[in-house]
Amino acid sequence: MNDIIFLKIFSLAHQSTFLDWLIVFSADIFGYIMIIVVFIYLLFHTDGVFDYHTPFLQWRNKFKEIFFVFFTSVFAWGLAGIIKSFIFSPRPFLYFENLKPLFVHGGFDSFPSGHAMFFSALAMSLYFIHKRIGLIFIFVALIIGFARIASGVHFPIDIFTGYILGSLIALISKLIFRKNK
Repeated sequence: MNDIIFLKIFSLAHQSTFLDWLIVFSADIFGYIMIIVVFIYLLFHTDGVFDYHTPFLQWRNKFKEIFFVFFTSVFAWGLAGIIKSFIFSPRPFLYFENLKPLFVHGGFDSFPSGHAMFFSALAMSLYFIHKRIGLIFIFVALIIGFARIASGVHFPIDIFTGYILGSLIALISKLIFRKNK
């Protein structure tokens, strides 16, 4: 089933130059741009109210939000790396002999997807503190995961597992940070 879904999604690759560019952009560069967008959003978003009487308190709260979101995401990325070191899982372009990916990334470290873990942890931790932008970034995480399958560097199970683990890490982080308030 994993192979069938992968091949259906990967069939989008190599159809046109623009679509290939869009898939590679979404799978690779788009995520870095979105990280910068999140940082800027968290730094300057004020919910419409800035109290000039307590600016340091507001900046301290901003720092806590930024720390929570990025600590959770980076922790998810690191945990993915640790899991990958114990699980031997070839990428689709190594598994299928004649498959030509849109770009080569990694080798036998496909499971779970570090990108999916990072961006789902980012999206869920954002959702916990700012619902609207969190929903947008859940969609961003889905686009990135879909593009990584379409580009031929991940199987659907890698992405799905990354989403689940990243979301769990965000939930656990939320509970830990709430307890330490």
